[in-house]
Amino acid sequence: MSLVHEIDYGTPASKSERMVTLTVDGFEVSVPEGTSIMRAAMEAEISVPKLCATDMVDAFGSCRLCLVEIEGRAGTPASCTTPVAPGMVVHTQTSRLKQIRKGVMELYISDHPLDCLTCAANGDCELQDMAGVVGLRDVRYGNEVDNHFKARDGVDAFNARWMPKDESNPYFTYDPAKCIVCSRCVRACEEVQGTFALTIEGRGFDSRVSPGAHESFLGSECVSCGACVQACPTATLREKSVIEIGQPDRSVVTTCAYCGVGCSFKAEMRGDELVRMVPYKDGKANRGHSCVKGRFAYGYASHRDRILNPMIRDTIDEPWREVSWQEALTFAADRMRGIQKTYGKDSIGVITSSRCTNEETYLVQKLARGIFGNNNTDTCARVCHSPTGYGLGQTFGTSAGTQDFDSVEDTDVVIVIGANPTDGHPVFASRLKKRLRQGAQLIVIDPRRIDLVRSPHIQAAHHLPLRPGTNVAVVTALAHVIVTEGLFDEAFVRERCDWDEFQDYAEFVSDPIHSPEAVELLTGVDPEELRAAARLYATGGNGAIYYGLGVTEHSQGSTTVIGIANLAMLTGNIGRRGVGVNPLRGQNNVQGSCDMGSFPHELPGYRHVKNADVRQIFEELWGVEISEEPGLRIPNMLDAAVDGTFKGLYCQGEDILQSDPDTRHVSAGLAAMECVIVHDLFLNETANYAHVFLPGSTFLEKDGTFTNAERRINRVRKVMAPRNGYADWEITQMLANAMGGNWSYGHPSEIMAEIAMTTPSFANVTYELLEEKGSVQWPCNDKTPDGSPIMHVDGFVRGKGRFIRTDYVATDEKTGPRFPLLLTTGRILSQYNVGAQTRRTANVVWHDEDVLEIHPHDAENRGIKEGDWVKIASRSGETSLRARITDRVSPGVVYTTFHHPTTQANVITTDFSDWATNCPEYKVTAVQVSPSNGPTDWQVDYAEQARMSRRVAVPEPAE
Repeated sequence: MSLVHEIDYGTPASKSERMVTLTVDGFEVSVPEGTSIMRAAMEAEISVPKLCATDMVDAFGSCRLCLVEIEGRAGTPASCTTPVAPGMVVHTQTSRLKQIRKGVMELYISDHPLDCLTCAANGDCELQDMAGVVGLRDVRYGNEVDNHFKARDGVDAFNARWMPKDESNPYFTYDPAKCIVCSRCVRACEEVQGTFALTIEGRGFDSRVSPGAHESFLGSECVSCGACVQACPTATLREKSVIEIGQPDRSVVTTCAYCGVGCSFKAEMRGDELVRMVPYKDGKANRGHSCVKGRFAYGYASHRDRILNPMIRDTIDEPWREVSWQEALTFAADRMRGIQKTYGKDSIGVITSSRCTNEETYLVQKLARGIFGNNNTDTCARVCHSPTGYGLGQTFGTSAGTQDFDSVEDTDVVIVIGANPTDGHPVFASRLKKRLRQGAQLIVIDPRRIDLVRSPHIQAAHHLPLRPGTNVAVVTALAHVIVTEGLFDEAFVRERCDWDEFQDYAEFVSDPIHSPEAVELLTGVDPEELRAAARLYATGGNGAIYYGLGVTEHSQGSTTVIGIANLAMLTGNIGRRGVGVNPLRGQNNVQGSCDMGSFPHELPGYRHVKNADVRQIFEELWGVEISEEPGLRIPNMLDAAVDGTFKGLYCQGEDILQSDPDTRHVSAGLAAMECVIVHDLFLNETANYAHVFLPGSTFLEKDGTFTNAERRINRVRKVMAPRNGYADWEITQMLANAMGGNWSYGHPSEIMAEIAMTTPSFANVTYELLEEKGSVQWPCNDKTPDGSPIMHVDGFVRGKGRFIRTDYVATDEKTGPRFPLLLTTGRILSQYNVGAQTRRTANVVWHDEDVLEIHPHDAENRGIKEGDWVKIASRSGETSLRARITDRVSPGVVYTTFHHPTTQANVITTDFSDWATNCPEYKVTAVQVSPSNGPTDWQVDYAEQARMSRRVAVPEPAE
């Protein structure tokens, strides 16, 4: 196994469909119009020397190494900035060019420390490579010439131009002495990431890359995405891991295990040690870009907290005992079978993971249905995005996003509602920001002023800062404007939708009670601003809607999704590039866990368990009888546990005690169970109440697939052997067999073959196809053998699009004198979900605790100052954290994240949920905020209980 080498064509590809033919060094080559000469030469396998050029950013033409001669033209133009022309004859190697290039390289080298043998970039340095390519052997300019590096002839002399290394960032270093001012890092920060954190400081010979005046990288606006490090051709910007470990000698392409964007990475290794994660240019979701989590935050895989041996205990007040795999699985199987014998077959269940692979999730729901004999299977995907499944299923006929991420390049108007892409889905956000800089318009619907509302070089055309809980009223008001002002696409609606249902919906939505003016008292949104936003979306060209948990995690989450679908159908924004309705999935395999049948009422492929023909497919294959009765959702499991009828749970890769609402209720339910099996990497919060702990494997240690937010099925490839001994799918199989199953899968590809055999949307998916194509988007079947980047092209999956009325029903969670503020929650860039992974990396340097954002007016009324401890209390509970005073939130609204268990933000959230799917209402909680002296009694008690629950008994020495 060797390093995966990617070709750098020097400049981005042209999207023109018109072809141009030219001759390069005697070879004829045809390329799209607008292609650079440099790229055309590369297409003919002719390399032109370069330093400032890379195909990840636009051509710049500063290094002057890529000069060429063109017959009939004077001079030596830069091949990176010169487009091809029909009949052009180009020469890349002439004596004149060789002399110029050698002189250019001589100047670069004269201002560069020649410490190649000890340099971290040795073997991976483009400056070193180009010196060899142009044949540079001597440098005429000696120590009498000014330079930017400190030592001269081995003597450490004072040099006013020298600058020390910047080691402030935890993941990479910046060494100004090695900078050749090619500007690749600056351009990557601007064009790829869109943060504009870097600049060229100074002029002429004093030019240097800078993260800001008198600022370090850590103290600057840099978001540590790694684009600058990846772009750097020297050791100026270099990963600390490479400095410490050395250059990698092999790599494996795999898929990131963080958010739902599904970025492809090259995991670069030295032996069995991971050196670095490099974004893969051929990854169709990320196109060679990354964020701080996927690029750098992989250290949790080898963290000292990771549990590598199975553990058991009879009761949760005892210390854990490390045991063999056989003993742990026998203990678990005996307990679960004993529970079923005592309380009935429906007394146990499973929770699948949205972080594990499709194959692993499929096996966990099969464990419930095929081994336990019930449909008691649920997943965190229901806890976050089940309204997507219901709402889009009812209106369009399928419960997934309609577009691929590339589609954003053709969007003219974007609505972002209830999502914060720069923090939650940063690689997609970078692509969105690039399109906005090109002229697309943005509408943000969010209670908080997220970065997309206003940040460097982008600004939303409209921000509708609605009151939490009023999404339905705002979306229906947008539709009211579009219908009453005649802005809807009548031709599309007549052709593609049910006209009678549309007329009923139009009558409903035209009622004056849905006008922006009428709903202002509910929503707090300026009517004129809302009307302008509606007109822009309806008339501005291709319109796309992207939404997140701020839409789904409400008591009317399903209604809002239906309303969003109504907007898209009204305006004809479905079925082509640049439009659509796109849920931004929170975790890496939320989509896949839904696809694989994790819900208690659905078998894989979103087919109801009541359908005998669907059950028959699985019954014949598995050799079991499947119940036609839907099983229990997580809240029902917990209720039944408190009532004494549900006693056993197998929980894979999910921490319900920290992530699910109403923490006190969750802990009461877990405490009432007789056997809780936690299958995870760390002793998480749920494991406080567990009797069996089965150590899990990371994404680096397994084969399988993830399905991202755009329905893209990506391969996960084993990079190293599982440190715990087994991949997660093997552990589930061993548990099933310990309970009497006869499973005999030898590789995840065999599980995928079974998925394809039983699930229509995956019918043609094989590992061989994924190796050939890189990835595919379901549905992938005989009708669409290469997958489906865009859904509903010729018609909706359900036939005719369905308009549904969206009555606004106020949440039962209301403010009042005791709880006058509304709390909403979200994420931050550097942390991920419950923080189990990212808290065990250097990412804590940016966010080491959850804080409460509160408006200056509300803070002043309560005597709260920046950094003060505050108590936040609701009808469910209370907790304390520090205050951050900001006008990002509106008066009456407070906001926090949920990444740290010491805060336990969900002790505050209520058990209200979506009317259709039981998705918890995380985003609207009535609270009061008051000054505090520190953690609450509940937090102190919880911390002590967690400490006691994590004790591991020291084994007695052998006699």
